[in-house]
Amino acid sequence: MISYNVVVGDTLSKVLVRFAPSWGSSMGMVRFGVVLVVTIFVVIPLCLYKNVSRLAKASFLSLACVVLILMAVVYRLLSGDYSVVPNTPESWRFAHSDLIPAVGIMAFAFMCHHNTFLVYQSMQNATMERWEKVTHISVGFAWLVAALFGIAGYCTFRALSQGDLLENYCWDDDLMNFARVLFSISILLTFPIECFVSREIVRTQIKRFYSHEFVEYDTDKDPSNVTGEEDDRKSMITTLVIVFSAFIISPYTECLGPVLELNGLLAAIPLAYVLPGLAYIQLSPHSLFSQEKLPAAGLVLFGTIVTISGAAILMPNLIGDCRTGIIMGYCKDDEMALNGTSFIASTVDPNCATDKM
Repeated sequence: MISYNVVVGDTLSKVLVRFAPSWGSSMGMVRFGVVLVVTIFVVIPLCLYKNVSRLAKASFLSLACVVLILMAVVYRLLSGDYSVVPNTPESWRFAHSDLIPAVGIMAFAFMCHHNTFLVYQSMQNATMERWEKVTHISVGFAWLVAALFGIAGYCTFRALSQGDLLENYCWDDDLMNFARVLFSISILLTFPIECFVSREIVRTQIKRFYSHEFVEYDTDKDPSNVTGEEDDRKSMITTLVIVFSAFIISPYTECLGPVLELNGLLAAIPLAYVLPGLAYIQLSPHSLFSQEKLPAAGLVLFGTIVTISGAAILMPNLIGDCRTGIIMGYCKDDEMALNGTSFIASTVDPNCATDKM
């Protein structure tokens, strides 16, 4: 949720500066104002829904926005409008030390385990066969879109690619400004799903704390579909606390890359690899070193190694000169006058996921 706020603040602020150039001199305040406005008028109303199935149409709209953005990115690559982007010695290097933290970002992109129960219980006539079909199609489509974004984006900007790909495009590029708006809409429509999961976890833990007994998870209905005036009030208070907690933290960083890497290493990889593997090892009746448990043990070992080594690489670089709201060196000179923002010569900081230009 924090990373979503960072993305929306960075993305929409570029669009606003395009129409109000004088705001370019105070990008920090613009970002803060953007996040505040969308939190109050968009995020909170959507997050106050009690049933995740109410977001079905919003999810489809979010998916349509992603497809349109992908078409814009591919078009900009094929049109050659950014052929002026300079090559560097690092342009086509296959991998470097950031490979391990990048695994965390990829795990974060595909990690949907925490939504499993909420989504499954919102399906009509839910069966394991339908669930298997839905998950395979969804993850397969997500892989295809992510691969196309990565290939098209990197072929366009190469070593100058930033943590947020849309940060690479010039501020006077109206097609990509439209893509920025679509991207923000997609993110805002995805935000409530994460909030629903957080809310259910918080409500369950509070209930366990006060009852001092194990709270059985209800698998027969959507746990977000609470009833009763008191439950409604508690759900609303919990939702507001969660949303504003994410809002308060998000203005303290402009670096999307490290945020996603940290999320991936500390949350996504344990959820995707370590915990499922441990659960299978614990529940399977076979012996620990049996052939049936070897794949699960391999997942646990892989996740543990990546988490520890990735954190060791990432932590020293969390505090660095990582800024957004700047004009890329290959953009038109007249854009400097348009936005009233200082020009910074093209350099690449290997310690920062959003390369300083």
